[in-house]
Amino acid sequence: MIGSIFFLVIIIFSAIIHEYWHAWTADYLGDPTAKNAGRLTLNPLAHIDFFGTILMPIFCLFISGGSFLFAYAKPVPFNPYNLKNQKFGPALVALAGPFSNFITALIFGLMIRFLTLGTLGGVLSIVVYANLLLLIFNLIPIPPLDGSHILMAFLPEKAREIKMFLMLYGPFILLMFIFFGFQIIRPLIFWFYQVITGLPLL
Repeated sequence: MIGSIFFLVIIIFSAIIHEYWHAWTADYLGDPTAKNAGRLTLNPLAHIDFFGTILMPIFCLFISGGSFLFAYAKPVPFNPYNLKNQKFGPALVALAGPFSNFITALIFGLMIRFLTLGTLGGVLSIVVYANLLLLIFNLIPIPPLDGSHILMAFLPEKAREIKMFLMLYGPFILLMFIFFGFQIIRPLIFWFYQVITGLPLL
């Protein structure tokens, strides 16, 4: 249980960094919506979502018997019409969050690979795993995940029906994926962990 609580703390703070980079990138590209809403900050209180940060992880722990845990922070608001690049700006804002998780996982993973850390290595391995989980999960092209916004930027106008279907049924599809399809991405997370750290994920 202590391990699960620590993992939850790491997930929450990694998700906060994730959302901060969404806000920073949107502001840099011309949209101050998140900044004006007080979301361009690393203060956890500004990013906590009652369902995603509190209820969902408790529910996951309960129904999985402690074997599965996931949480997310409050999505950052932004107005795509304020962005300087109307076509690819939303995709860049979406990509910023997963990219922050990639950089975090890479930094701590390389520390594990090249430094003698002892017990600290076990702690950092949880940080690497949590950020790889957020990275890969958020790149899944199902609304409202970041991957869907990246996909939308590259879909042609004639694929409007696909866009409408994803926007309409995305949350339901995502919920089903969380509870029944998570095993699909788990091997990918393990593979990336081993590539970065040079060690198998125990």
